[in-house]
Amino acid sequence: MPLSPGAATFTADSYQKDSVEYIGVLKTNSVKDNITLRRTAPKPTPVFSGVARSGLKFVRTLTLTGALTPTADAIFDLSVSLPVGAAPADLATIIALFAAMVGEADFATLATSGKIAY
Repeated sequence: MPLSPGAATFTADSYQKDSVEYIGVLKTNSVKDNITLRRTAPKPTPVFSGVARSGLKFVRTLTLTGALTPTADAIFDLSVSLPVGAAPADLATIIALFAAMVGEADFATLATSGKIAY
């Protein structure tokens, strides 16, 4: 099943244990247009139930202007660590808050200029 973030479409291309790489329409031998989804199962101990880890990585090769090289990769890498036993409502709340933050202009400013204090 393809991924469809926004108006883009990414098709599964590579399967490995606990990860799948999807490629977008811009993907060529020299241009990256990849999304990778990954997961790690919880590793409980006798005193802790563990955490489930997951992640999403997006890599796209960009054409540069005014730089020393003609192209380079833009990389967004999201890591998630959720404790086993967390209430679904708590997880939904924090996921919604995180998604809203990424959609805010403050995140764009952080990503493009490194500003961290507001």
